[in-house]
Amino acid sequence: MGTRLTVGQAVVRFLAAQYSERDGERRRFFAGCFGIFGHGNVAGLGQALLEHADDLPYYMARNEQAMVHTASGYARMNDRLSTFACTASIGPGATNMVTGAALATVNRLPVLLLPGDIFATRPANPVLQELEDARSYDVSVNDCFKPVSKYWDRVNRPEQLPSALLAAMRVLTDPAETGAVTLALPQDVQAEAYDWPDELFARRVWRVPRPVPEPAAIEEAAAVLRSAERPLIVAGGGVIYSRATAGLRAFAERTGIPVAETQAGKGALPWDHECSVGAIGATGTAAANALAREADAVIGIGTRYSDFTTASHSLFADPGVRFVNINVARPDALKLAGIPVVADAGEAIGALDAALDGHSVPDAYRARARELAGRWNAVVDRAFGDGAFGDGAFGERRGGPPAQAAVIGVVNEVSGPRDVVVCAAGSMPGDLHKLWRTRDPKGYHVEYGYSCMGYEIAGGLGVKMAAPDREVFVLVGDGSYLMMAQELATAVAEGVKLVVVLVENRGYASIGNLSESVGADRFGTRYRVRTGTGLDGGVLPVDLAANAASLGADVLRAEGVDGFRDALRAAVASPRTTVVHIETDPLAPAPDSEAWWDVPVAEVSARESTARARARYDDDKKTQRHHL
Repeated sequence: MGTRLTVGQAVVRFLAAQYSERDGERRRFFAGCFGIFGHGNVAGLGQALLEHADDLPYYMARNEQAMVHTASGYARMNDRLSTFACTASIGPGATNMVTGAALATVNRLPVLLLPGDIFATRPANPVLQELEDARSYDVSVNDCFKPVSKYWDRVNRPEQLPSALLAAMRVLTDPAETGAVTLALPQDVQAEAYDWPDELFARRVWRVPRPVPEPAAIEEAAAVLRSAERPLIVAGGGVIYSRATAGLRAFAERTGIPVAETQAGKGALPWDHECSVGAIGATGTAAANALAREADAVIGIGTRYSDFTTASHSLFADPGVRFVNINVARPDALKLAGIPVVADAGEAIGALDAALDGHSVPDAYRARARELAGRWNAVVDRAFGDGAFGDGAFGERRGGPPAQAAVIGVVNEVSGPRDVVVCAAGSMPGDLHKLWRTRDPKGYHVEYGYSCMGYEIAGGLGVKMAAPDREVFVLVGDGSYLMMAQELATAVAEGVKLVVVLVENRGYASIGNLSESVGADRFGTRYRVRTGTGLDGGVLPVDLAANAASLGADVLRAEGVDGFRDALRAAVASPRTTVVHIETDPLAPAPDSEAWWDVPVAEVSARESTARARARYDDDKKTQRHHL
């Protein structure tokens, strides 16, 4: 016997019956579906979600890009074992999700996108919002999703749906190949009925594997570490997703190998662990970067070695440095000409620990790593204000607004050990990476794979939905806030409490600093009124705190470090989403990472500042190397 349902109804029934399982822990793979309806999906998926609300909860979003970010934040917080589906109408609703799809795929986070599409039967071309491509009537705006999706399909007939859904789940639950999956659903097909086999809607469990390493690869890796005098571990996001932090901690303690962390791997060890040397790379700590420059062996665990991590291939400077790369994804395991150990991080750490059989680094090297980490922690103390949060070099400056570092210090002070800080773009991710003192593997959630402005509030919503028992602190600058603040309304509607720290410095601080470093004198980075040929007039009369209040959030305006601390504590005590607004000094520095990032500078210029910047760039470029 079969079940007669529309394609939209069949999609919803199928999604509600999917489960993931790892290490015996089983959970629903789809926590629900975010959607914004238009003519391309209201009669199909919209009607189906209404009819099957008990099977798959529906959540209303305010922006299509934002709802994909929310799904990504939820998936990351759940170690990629659970996510949301997202549906939008054909046309601008669909293409608004492309940026969210790119973020999910870059960060390797599972998200299912269900954009409406043009009529498969072509009854009245062109229909509203159809892209007319003279080369083919089979092209729509949804083809834009192809390069940013790990799997893409268009379901032009009901008979195609089962294979498309199963392929989507195969990719979404693959730890090496996951990312955004797009199933484009023509609007007439969504509403078309079909007799489906009952087996399609049976509960299906997708076991997420833990691939084990090859013994030969482990032995080769162990040989490298036994011969190394100055090894360094680079812990990436794979350590967190594998839940291998306890194994890494034990391995580091036994071997004495210091552990540096990427943005995605921050929290792999508690900040004050004896083997932790903090963040690595262009936004890293001076301690981790000093050890990286000296390392004769680097063990990358679950990292894809982005340019920020390697300081644009200038960081690992020892002429004979060798790499051991533990990664579930083979392309990442082969980077930097390393010895590839293609395996789950936890499985590989355990096998490598056993192969080393009690091997340890020299005591002098252990002591050097601890000394460097201690020096950096003293720098952070000063940045946070010598423990007084505001009286130090980076606190309130000359009676003006505080430095961003001091604001971060207060949030770190007020937050609990299991609370989560969320950020994505601008200068704050760099400051957080080097300064934030993470105490829990899930306490640090900074989206830096795509570094997407506007992710913060939407992503924070997903984090809180995944971890309602944790306080979630969303740190967002005025630039990112102006990109996408609408999901404050969603948080209020759903009763999902966030603490949003809105840092206002009246411009783009990160790009302003970068512009100055390349000799462009902060051009186009300040929020100012136009006067003649430039945006160099008075400060814009913009009130972002009032805007947040208009979206339904409670708002507290804070002045100075002490006022900010009081406001933040009040926000934590409140049961409602609360925005704490604080103005900071955009020119106040944060401690230097002592690492480089490759941003090309104009080779010729009439500006002296640009010529000086090019000379510095040419010198820095000499430190860049290939690892072959």
